[in-house]
Amino acid sequence: MKLSFNEATARDCSSLELDLTLCEQAGFDFIEIRFDMLRDYLKTHTVRELKTYFETHRIKPHAFNALYLFDTFLAGERCRDKAREKRVMDDFMLACEVGREIGAHYLVVVPDLYREAPNTRPYINTRENINIDAVRILGALSDVARDYGMNLGLEPVGSLGCSVKTIGHAMEIVRLTDRENVGLTADCFNLYLYAKRNDFSDIGTVDPAKIFVVHVNNADCAPIGVLSNEHRRFCDSGVIDLKSYLGVLRDMGYDGMISIEVFRPEYWAWPAEKVVSEAYRTTRDAVARYGRL
Repeated sequence: MKLSFNEATARDCSSLELDLTLCEQAGFDFIEIRFDMLRDYLKTHTVRELKTYFETHRIKPHAFNALYLFDTFLAGERCRDKAREKRVMDDFMLACEVGREIGAHYLVVVPDLYREAPNTRPYINTRENINIDAVRILGALSDVARDYGMNLGLEPVGSLGCSVKTIGHAMEIVRLTDRENVGLTADCFNLYLYAKRNDFSDIGTVDPAKIFVVHVNNADCAPIGVLSNEHRRFCDSGVIDLKSYLGVLRDMGYDGMISIEVFRPEYWAWPAEKVVSEAYRTTRDAVARYGRL
């Protein structure tokens, strides 16, 4: 397993340029690039400079994070928010075009969810309609992404307000879409959000080749309805059973990237150097103990 750094982890105290330097120094193998931080970087740098950096340094790009879908996206006249559709497509094409240049071949795709208070309001739609919309959208994006060498990793989110909450449902959509470049993103916190489940055995039913991105983290103890991204924390403590999560990945033969992703305001108040070094130390320790390095 290769260690990766998701830029959300130091979002408010760093930049893409600084993350690259610090992650290289810390020992990370990969970096997951956020769209907002990429756009900030491109205000004063070029894609060619970014490509040159990766060509001349050990650390490599892996995934772009993240594309947030919605149910009427790419639905023609039925699209209820054309401005939002354009923003999503702009992100998608940015990932495809920059990814082709720098050698980043994965894009995390989040299914339709209620962005406001997602843990307090149940998502309302039938599974059949959810699948129809998701397959339509992923199929259309897949056709474009293929020409850029881009792969789409659907990420289930277990919060009440998400349309796709589990590994099983996500893989059902992946199978129905039936495209080589459409697979899975697994995130233990997002899976834990589904009724605070600490059983990750369903990951073991997935073909390892279909697992494109893996996020790791831990979490504070908080009740459903309160538990949210700000409760994510490093892997050295918390309520998520990382022995189960990383053990399933190890036992199924997964040997891809493992990316630390947290959204913790406490960490954003630290110097970026401390965030990155602690992210590496605690992630490496957890993967060495429960997974495979």
